[in-house]
Amino acid sequence: MKFLLIVLALIILLYLSLWLFSKKNYPVEFGISFNHNHAQSLGLDWRDVYTDMLAELKPKHIRIAAMWNEVEKDKGVYNFENVDWMMQKAEENNTKVILVVGQKAPRWPECHVPDWINTNGDEFNSAHLFDYVKEIVNRYKGSSALELWQVENEPFIKFRFGECSKYREELVGDEINFVRELDPSHDIIITDSGELSTWRKAIKASNYFGTTLYRIVRNPKGDIFTYDWLPPATYRWKAKIMGQDMNKMFISELQAEPWFTSSNPSDTPLEIQEQTMNPARLRQHIDYTKKIGVERVYLWGVEWWYWVKEIRGDSRYWNMIRNEISRE
Repeated sequence: MKFLLIVLALIILLYLSLWLFSKKNYPVEFGISFNHNHAQSLGLDWRDVYTDMLAELKPKHIRIAAMWNEVEKDKGVYNFENVDWMMQKAEENNTKVILVVGQKAPRWPECHVPDWINTNGDEFNSAHLFDYVKEIVNRYKGSSALELWQVENEPFIKFRFGECSKYREELVGDEINFVRELDPSHDIIITDSGELSTWRKAIKASNYFGTTLYRIVRNPKGDIFTYDWLPPATYRWKAKIMGQDMNKMFISELQAEPWFTSSNPSDTPLEIQEQTMNPARLRQHIDYTKKIGVERVYLWGVEWWYWVKEIRGDSRYWNMIRNEISRE
């Protein structure tokens, strides 16, 4: 009993210490993660969303993806139209880009392996993947907008969600080395789950490390739970324990939109959406990241802010982000 009381006291002391070390504010630059397919799924003209994002919000940093199943929809036939356009607009606006390449990319369905893999006798082998990676890296490595390559999205998480039956984790290490060989002048960032991973593999494999940060979650049954009890310093201490340089660690996804399960914004009442994202909650999330000690945070949800502004006539989220970025 005495031993258990000592352990409990140590746990309480550690917890209180984490809150104590969460008092300080650190300078943060806010970037934006954008997915054109998600914007289109909301009934928006994704090019308008992207253009207005760059022109009105004026982020210095964005994250976009060259999704394999879109770039190489048909085997050996490459279509760079959308990525070319986004990179060109980023160049025109002096915006720096993290460009995601690989089997996995941000947003549903998580994995983006082409349909022709494992059909018509085309078995998945590394040559298929590396041919696509080579095309992307060689095409964009000379862009003035390119800052970092992101190889895969959360490649080492132990749970699987989304449409990822074709995902091959065993190729990730070779994929990272291949990108590094093709373009030694740009560093690589690897991302991982903020709360559901140790970060060990991702940190070891990369020059930069990106963690997701979600503060409020709705499970498939509709129940809501939060991570509000978790002190911001937890992320900083975890990074130090894992040997991660805080100057090379970003928040790759900061939750700034509602948490949806089987529903979507169009068929969900706004009051239900605001149970997991509202202006007060967004303010809380932004302020929380300023106490972690990372230099940069990529906001997740620009497509939704734009949808709320254009479809619901509510500019609160859009204006809040614009004001936050303009302070930098």
